Amino acid sequence: MSQHERPDPEHERGLAVEAAKPELERPSLYRVVILNDDYTPMDFVVEVLQVFFGMNREKATQVMLHVHTRGRGVCGVYTREVAETKVSQVNDFSRTHQHPLMCTMEKA
Repeated sequence: MSQHERPDPEHERGLAVEAAKPELERPSLYRVVILNDDYTPMDFVVEVLQVFFGMNREKATQVMLHVHTRGRGVCGVYTREVAETKVSQVNDFSRTHQHPLMCTMEKA
């Protein structure tokens, strides 16, 4: 375009483009699982379920009995980071109290 030509008013306005919304995926979920052992007292397991998983005493007792009879039980389903934290907290708490109670996580 030469210096003497005037710009077309249609070109000055530009093109309006709507930004595409990013496609977000839901984070993967993980089950936190308590494993049965023959040494940890049932009351301790109930306490762990109440303290770390927010269960009331009745629900914690039901889960504890499920773990006791079936060998394992799901305590909750969380995102990876939360599940890792819960597993670590439960395992550390158990070791601190000299119990072999184990908690693991698995993809839901």
